[in-house]
Amino acid sequence: QLALNLLRMMTDAKVVPDTFTYSAAITACEKGGQWQLALDLLRLMPDAKALPNEITYNAAVSACEKGGQWQTALNLLGLMPGASVTPDKITYSAAISACEKAGQWQLA
Repeated sequence: QLALNLLRMMTDAKVVPDTFTYSAAITACEKGGQWQLALDLLRLMPDAKALPNEITYNAAVSACEKGGQWQTALNLLGLMPGASVTPDKITYSAAISACEKAGQWQLA
């Protein structure tokens, strides 16, 4: 919650959040089990002219994995190439773990 408050304070103070700021906030959401909020922040990034990178997507996929959202995790994985972001071993590991936790071993 503190990370999100700081993100809001930045905007109020006319400080423009960037990719690193959003990645940190999405990571905080992941750690706090707030997968929906992590996805909301990911969706807000283009409006803020902040482009998601592999760290951003990794945090979002991990948030989905921890929230039991295996389909959303796989969807994010599929969106990455279209956003010119290459999935890495962390991305694949989080997506595989999301499938495994949901009993979707065939997809893993």
